[in-house]
Amino acid sequence: MASARDRVLDSFVAIVCEEGERPATLDAVAARAGVSKGGLLYHFGSKAALVEGLCERLSDLSAIDVDRMREAEDGPARYFVRNCLFVGSELDLALLAASRLQQAGYEEAGRTLDDTENAWLETLVEALGDEPTAQAVKLLGDGLYHQASLGAASDVRPHRGSVDMEPLLTVVDRLIATRPGA
Repeated sequence: MASARDRVLDSFVAIVCEEGERPATLDAVAARAGVSKGGLLYHFGSKAALVEGLCERLSDLSAIDVDRMREAEDGPARYFVRNCLFVGSELDLALLAASRLQQAGYEEAGRTLDDTENAWLETLVEALGDEPTAQAVKLLGDGLYHQASLGAASDVRPHRGSVDMEPLLTVVDRLIATRPGA
């Protein structure tokens, strides 16, 4: 079972993702987490502390993802593209919540999102040795994520996020094979 601190942070993320930043009050977060307001304040003394907790979680999750990219048997580029369909995952929810908080003016959330995006791109550049190719792979993955996230939000078009991944990964391989210095 998740700790009270994790339940509070999970509840904050859920409210921000589902309803936006304004409804994510301390009272609403405590109620959703099933803790008293005092219990919430024990772990997070303010809404700003909740935002900081979310940013720490996103940083941790993205660092784990970057490590997995580096260790992937079929390489960071294939890993990145293949794993951009992670809609609904803990990483996806943290990204979505941070994005909504950034839009609401929380600069720390914006910096954390930038750090996450930069870490993915830097890992691709390190692996591929060519920044334009790394950017192309990153944009391909970002497009897949965007498509999947739109599909996940729509019951009317349930197959919108489906992709035949192997042919797409073959395109990634061709792109990498034609990069300068390959």
